[in-house]
Amino acid sequence: METVLLYLLGIVVVLVGVLVSIALHELGHLIPAKLFGVRVGQYMIGFGRTLFSRTRNGTEYGIKAIPLGGYISMAGMYPPNRPGGAARDASTGMFQTMVQEARTASAQTVPEGAEEHVFYRLPFWKRIIVMVGGPFMNLVIAAVLFAVVLCGFGVQQLSTTVGSVNQCALPATSQRQDCEPSDPVAPGAAAGIKPGDKIVSMNGTAITSWDQATAIIRDSPGKPLEIEVLRDGSTVTLTATPLLSERYVTDENGAVVKDDDGKPVTRDVGFLGVGSSYQLQHQPITAVLPQVGTTIAQDFGIIVHLPQRLVDVATAAFGPGERDPNGPMGLVGVGRLAGEVTALDTVPFAERFSSLLSIVASVNVALFVFNMIPLLPLDGGHIAGALWEAIKRAFAKVFKRREPGPVDIARLMPLTYVVVIVLGAMSLLLAYADIVKPVTLQ
Repeated sequence: METVLLYLLGIVVVLVGVLVSIALHELGHLIPAKLFGVRVGQYMIGFGRTLFSRTRNGTEYGIKAIPLGGYISMAGMYPPNRPGGAARDASTGMFQTMVQEARTASAQTVPEGAEEHVFYRLPFWKRIIVMVGGPFMNLVIAAVLFAVVLCGFGVQQLSTTVGSVNQCALPATSQRQDCEPSDPVAPGAAAGIKPGDKIVSMNGTAITSWDQATAIIRDSPGKPLEIEVLRDGSTVTLTATPLLSERYVTDENGAVVKDDDGKPVTRDVGFLGVGSSYQLQHQPITAVLPQVGTTIAQDFGIIVHLPQRLVDVATAAFGPGERDPNGPMGLVGVGRLAGEVTALDTVPFAERFSSLLSIVASVNVALFVFNMIPLLPLDGGHIAGALWEAIKRAFAKVFKRREPGPVDIARLMPLTYVVVIVLGAMSLLLAYADIVKPVTLQ
């Protein structure tokens, strides 16, 4: 029963975190819009039927029934048809109807007397600030949460404390893991190194990281190493001679390197037979922005290869294959993952809560990257429209041409509907995959 409650708690924490993130995202649009004098009719969290609302200073603030997003309604998002232009019957075709309906809906958000308080009349740079405000807020949320996780809770890292000691020396290609009497004794065990020993120095060189210790061991086959360890508050000096042993070659991420034939690459290095223990280590504040940057790069990579990633998700969801744990995941999958994290009774609660904050931070980075895609109805689409208008105005000024006026992004409504349909289909696919073939911690 307790495990189930913890599982539900994880889902609730992440759901609340996502809803708060959405609310702050829309606040990032609302504040600059009001500062620039744009009339904002609604500020809503969710979609569908309104559950609660209150109007203040001309803006209706409320919560809707379906908590899958949010929006603010700004007056005059799309400019009217250019004055003096050729008349067009909006009923002559489906695409023209879409465009005209978008213009009409936009015009209906402008009450009489508020014609100057519309979005499309803002200078392009103010429109960019308004539209960037939402994704920027997600970026700020992510940075704050990563700062709490990295600097407040810390992250699990290899320490200089010994976590395991092999009793025998087996090559990396050995098919067995159990020691037999004929196997050579591992140098670390022979020297008397024990789990819990904290390595202080090797041959007089102070050890500050496990990577430093393993580098010395790898480069010292057959050479005695004088190792100082801290054991039960006292310094103990031990002597160990690394064996020349076959080990797998790994890359910077710890993955085994393979040759052109797909076989693991090995090399002969010094081997002591000791492993490090993981410990929570607080990070400096300077580690926050690199963490945000790394997460942005990972999400950008997913977006760039999104079509193939979605094909992989569909193949796994409707076939026997497994999901890529680094692939795209929907809100259902994020919730399930959060539930699994909180249900891990073998991990201290503080670490589980830290993991939940990391999940919410990662969701905010994903919201930032996704919303910056230059397609309507995403924020990036409006930003691209404002930049295109700035370019057109600059060319008109340089070549002394007539003022081009605002860019009519309402003409992109047919493409916008296509994007909405694609996003809807993607959401349904991810939700289905998260249910039938979820990404798990195992």
